[in-house]
Amino acid sequence: MWTCYEPVHAVTYFHPRARAAYEAVGLRGYWRGYFAGRAAPLGPVGPAPVIAAFFTFAPHMVSRALPAVWQLADPEQALRARLTGAVQALAELTYELPGGYLAEAAELLEAAAEGVGTSAGRVLGAANAALPRGDYPLARLWQAATTLREHRGDGHVAALVAADLDPVETLAWRVAVGMAPQSLLGRGWSEQEWAQARDRLTARGWLTSQGHPTEDGRVAFQAIEDATDTAAARPWQSLPADSLDRLRTLLVPLAEAAHRVIPPENPIGLPAPQG
Repeated sequence: MWTCYEPVHAVTYFHPRARAAYEAVGLRGYWRGYFAGRAAPLGPVGPAPVIAAFFTFAPHMVSRALPAVWQLADPEQALRARLTGAVQALAELTYELPGGYLAEAAELLEAAAEGVGTSAGRVLGAANAALPRGDYPLARLWQAATTLREHRGDGHVAALVAADLDPVETLAWRVAVGMAPQSLLGRGWSEQEWAQARDRLTARGWLTSQGHPTEDGRVAFQAIEDATDTAAARPWQSLPADSLDRLRTLLVPLAEAAHRVIPPENPIGLPAPQG
């Protein structure tokens, strides 16, 4: 399901209309829009909670953006811009799909997202779940997808923390198992910090001295992925099996359309959906 709904959310990072919407409210430069838009459900926060919740960004990178972005656009303006840009992007990508199709997908995805509000310990998921419901199918669809992906991300961060894996170690591991390094190098960590993270993974027995993943490392990280999936399952338990199957059928064409603007090598590690 993640490969089907995450692309719906991810257009906000890759479509030019999304960036233009942020620029229209004064958030010029990719990272201003990113940090303001994603943090806005939390209110006009400073860097500390965002460093913790977003997890993989170097603290100094977050501190350059927050709280300064709130002088350019307050959280309400940032939220309006991110939804406007996402809806415009999705409208451009899905114009061939009938309105009834989109409305049905939005209704089913919202039904799953309703299960997020009662999930304690999911700060970004809960903050997004508390936002007003959109007025139109694409707005509702994008907001539900966003709530679910942030809920899943909260659980993934919790699993990483429980496994005593720090942010740059997590990124170094992803690169070691095949993620394109250029897709992750823009998160503010220095070459020295990357090298030290690889050294710690080697000392832990996750990487060989040549930087290749060990079997112990693969098993240990798979346990983190399994914990993430288990923690993400509750919202989907509210849907009957036939509704879940129907939702997946509806989401696949939407995900495929979104992948027209999502690079094959992307920092989310998002593969194309398998129809």
